Amino acid sequence: MSISLNLFTYVQSVRYIAHQFLFALQETLLTVPKFCFPFSMDSLTINQVGQNFTFVLTDIESKQRFGFCRLSSGAHTCYCILSYLPWFEVFYKLLNILADCTVKGQVTHSTLACYVWFLFVSKLSLGPGVPVHLGVVNFATTNCPDYVSLHVLPLQRNLTEYFVAVDVNNMLHLYASMLYERRILICCSKLSTLTACVHGSAAMLYPMYWQHVYIPVLPQHLLDYCW
Repeated sequence: MSISLNLFTYVQSVRYIAHQFLFALQETLLTVPKFCFPFSMDSLTINQVGQNFTFVLTDIESKQRFGFCRLSSGAHTCYCILSYLPWFEVFYKLLNILADCTVKGQVTHSTLACYVWFLFVSKLSLGPGVPVHLGVVNFATTNCPDYVSLHVLPLQRNLTEYFVAVDVNNMLHLYASMLYERRILICCSKLSTLTACVHGSAAMLYPMYWQHVYIPVLPQHLLDYCW
């Protein structure tokens, strides 16, 4: 398996991409800001600052592309990495490093571009448990996750947050609803908890998987899906 960063973007709350590293389709670029800021700025709370969350874009071939996000600077700035790899722990750690280095003034946008480009062209063959080096200024390492086998606690971040946020009774109801392939709407005031619960509940279906409409973060322009 190779590291595949399809796009790294630096998005501001005025809903445009201020900096784009690597290539992406124009249609994707127009969609990304809406998912990076799915909330109304008028209802912005302090709880949304510094959050990590993940949205999903599904193309016409039903391939899912994950958008790993980090809200910073009073939720007026969002760092986003698009990838087909569901490496939540790896990309969250990378986003935290990038955001921290940028806030401290340790790196410039040109430095970030060079670093992300290095990850993109490196194409390292990685297997489960193999260290992934994420150092920008300081050295940092995380392990390549194994999403082929059964998810376990506490190694899987989404499952851990899911078990903390949801009680057993609601967890069983949600699991049964997924088995019956019902339409499910999950609401939460915190983006990080919301997406963790959605991805965590989907992981509970292993070795089966959810094959229908899957929108962990529902922007305002897609609210019609609720009806």
